[in-house]
Amino acid sequence: MATIVISGVSKGIGYALVCELLKSADHTVIGISGSAAPPFCDGEHGGQYKHVHAPHGEKDVFSGLENLLDDEGLMPDALVNNAGMMLNKPWNEITQAEAERIFQVNVIRPFMLIRRLLPRMAKPGHIVNITSMGGVMGSVKFPGLSLYSASKEALSVLTEALAEELKESGVHVNGIAPGAVQTEMLQEAFPGYKAPVSAQEFARFLAHFTLTGHTLFNGKVLPVAVTTP
Repeated sequence: MATIVISGVSKGIGYALVCELLKSADHTVIGISGSAAPPFCDGEHGGQYKHVHAPHGEKDVFSGLENLLDDEGLMPDALVNNAGMMLNKPWNEITQAEAERIFQVNVIRPFMLIRRLLPRMAKPGHIVNITSMGGVMGSVKFPGLSLYSASKEALSVLTEALAEELKESGVHVNGIAPGAVQTEMLQEAFPGYKAPVSAQEFARFLAHFTLTGHTLFNGKVLPVAVTTP
């Protein structure tokens, strides 16, 4: 039996990952999103799904998750920090509010979710931060994505640093840096582009890594890319 917490489940990789994990009756998936619960997955699913509504404007967005875990006596085996924000805009047109917002969503909220969830996690446990090939130093960069790439690189470095600080806790921290995956976020950045990898294909890999990757990796950010984009 495994309990997995996933943020950003309303669409894209997060939603596909929920559907992949729910194929097993041994899994309880807790999804977090700023919107209502996503439509239930197609096909046969034996796992249990629980939803936490965490609107971006709320001061304490994670209290609902803590209450759910405590009320039901659940101890997460894994956390996937998948929620993210895309900003496609020339650097000299980005406002301070937009800059603060993208770092809030892509860096600070994952950090705070880890901090709030860690005392309730099972040991051994696994934290997976979804970064981006756009945030890998030395990778190809694209006009308009300066702060998106910078925030994802910050999340990658945070992954490495937290793995060191938490190495005695029994919880491993790793990152996955996707390349081009066919999602709404990719279409926002590159309208009309068709990625060679679907969200469902990527979710199959991510589900396996979430459940088993901590046995082989800690403090690693793994590029998973066919193209970028």
